[in-house]
Amino acid sequence: MRSTFWQRFCRNKGSLPGLLVLLAIAVLALFGPLMTEFSPWDMVAMPFLPPMQEAAHPMGTDTVGRDIFTGIVHGARMSLFIGIVSTVVSLLIGVGIGAIAGYFGGWIDALLMRFTELFQAVPSFALAIVLVAVFEPSVNSIVTAIAVVSWPPVARLVRGEFMSLRQRDFVLAALLSGQSTPRVILTQILPNAISPIVVMASLMVASAILLESSLSFLSLGDPNQMSWGYMIGSARTVMRQAWWMAVFPGVAILLTVLALNLVGEGINDGFNSRLDKGG
Repeated sequence: MRSTFWQRFCRNKGSLPGLLVLLAIAVLALFGPLMTEFSPWDMVAMPFLPPMQEAAHPMGTDTVGRDIFTGIVHGARMSLFIGIVSTVVSLLIGVGIGAIAGYFGGWIDALLMRFTELFQAVPSFALAIVLVAVFEPSVNSIVTAIAVVSWPPVARLVRGEFMSLRQRDFVLAALLSGQSTPRVILTQILPNAISPIVVMASLMVASAILLESSLSFLSLGDPNQMSWGYMIGSARTVMRQAWWMAVFPGVAILLTVLALNLVGEGINDGFNSRLDKGG
């Protein structure tokens, strides 16, 4: 008897805990700012207040007296927003280019793949730094930079899927029935290639969060938005006397990225019907 997607997903031991952690972080990002008393930029207590010394500041304060917990809450919203939006933009670019290259082949495929290799020839982190620096640090420039450096692997994955699917009987039948090329691509081939795309998307969100944190650590984040990378960057000169300033946002990044990777593995197992013992 074939298992459902959810049964195969839950069969992966790490996927359910990862999903629960990810849901908790999402709830924190959505509703946490409504429950915090302070702005992440407000000086609300004495600087360098250790964790648990005052009930109002369970994670302590930073170098100028800003509440660390409030920064964590607002940073969750910013990190998830940038991770999700930049991944969606990357998918739109990568799926479009990969689908056209894989379906048509020939000189179109060669031209688009050379274009893709042009972006892959430059180290992604270095290119992201250049793009953010050129357009000035902001949420829009960070999303654009992450999307620009993230789409090539998507294009190559989709190209491979389309090349293997375009000669299948159901595609040829759709063409013989008079369906247009865009309709065949969108309704026949793309739905059958969606599984690896979804798995890659979950991992891309994690990579985008890490990339945004790295940019913010280098002071290339949006100066008007609190983020986990900015919090770690502001703590690098006081690590010995205020360890909590870097540890708490670092743990937040670790848990989020780990949860996304665990969920990605679970999604991969969920789509893999070959794991069914009786299938």
